Amino acid sequence: MVSEISARELSDKLNSPTPPVLIDVREPQEFSIANIRTGQLKPLGQIMTWVNELDPQTEIVLYCHSGRRSAQATAFLKSRGFNKVFNLRGGIDAWSTQVDPSVPRY
Repeated sequence: MVSEISARELSDKLNSPTPPVLIDVREPQEFSIANIRTGQLKPLGQIMTWVNELDPQTEIVLYCHSGRRSAQATAFLKSRGFNKVFNLRGGIDAWSTQVDPSVPRY
């Protein structure tokens, strides 16, 4: 089971002095519809390309539309020695309903 964080917990962390790295694992067309402003687009299908760009010691939160793809990415990073990696429970949909209703739902 992967470590998860709620949308509200993520909001608090993003507003802290040391926010986590936020990675959106969706596809570019999804990112263009809705995104969390500090999120970096790194599609799940390209994870073997971008995983080596990340610091395993940094706190990282991954998200997608509903949390399924980002859970896969979180599990993969855990298997590669990332210990401070979390999945956004409910994905950007939860972010939109619980934190920022200006983010479109789709």
